Amino acid sequence: MTGETRVGSRQGGGEAGRPLALVTGAGRSAGIASSVVLNLARAGWDVAFTYWTPYDARMRWGTEPGAPEELRAKVESSGARAHAVEADLSDPAVPARLFDGVEAALGNVTALVLCHCESVDSGLLDTTVESFDLHFAVNARATWLLIREYGLRFRGRHGSGRIVSLTSGHTVGNLPYGASKGALDRITTAAAHELAHLGVTCNAVDPGPTDTGWMGEEQQADLIRSTPLGRLGVPQDCANLVAFLCSPEGGWINAQLLRSDGGLG
Repeated sequence: MTGETRVGSRQGGGEAGRPLALVTGAGRSAGIASSVVLNLARAGWDVAFTYWTPYDARMRWGTEPGAPEELRAKVESSGARAHAVEADLSDPAVPARLFDGVEAALGNVTALVLCHCESVDSGLLDTTVESFDLHFAVNARATWLLIREYGLRFRGRHGSGRIVSLTSGHTVGNLPYGASKGALDRITTAAAHELAHLGVTCNAVDPGPTDTGWMGEEQQADLIRSTPLGRLGVPQDCANLVAFLCSPEGGWINAQLLRSDGGLG
């Protein structure tokens, strides 16, 4: 099994009998990315994942000490190999170093699942230039750079490669987040065509508002009333779809923006 590193370190990896997924943004056990990591491990994938503690530290939910280590242990207990990397994806040099480290530890990446984000609420009139730039650096530029590294390095069988990006349709009162996620959508769907020679499918998934600990009680109640299925979305809902898209059975779905939000109006 493989331990935890920071970006840029290298560890030896053995022969991989399972495909390898790289999942970004798995810093909290309540997050969508952690559920994605566990779903893929149980479905037969080895999994490398990233997290960035300073982001959680400045959000209202705070940090969750030990969460990456616990996630790695759960992956390994399912029989998969795991590799955890703390990575600041606002740094444009990080994606290449991240792939270097993951390849050295576990081998070539077959699936890239982008769950990381910068998300700080602000609107058209009160967003700062610094916040706008940071949202685009993390949500759009890092998406492009990670997909570029994946495309340059992909060595899998034609038709086996997968890219899945998590997106959002929210923009009102959350302008830099929504705008940068719109850019992510375009980057991802462009990749479906520009990486066609590799046989890689590329899709963006909008999971809608998902209960990961950021909602207040009033907001939860409003969303439940607005959703035909009468419940909140949970991380496992999105993780189930991501696992399907990464599976052989999901290989005909390509260049799509998929809304998976329970029919929220």
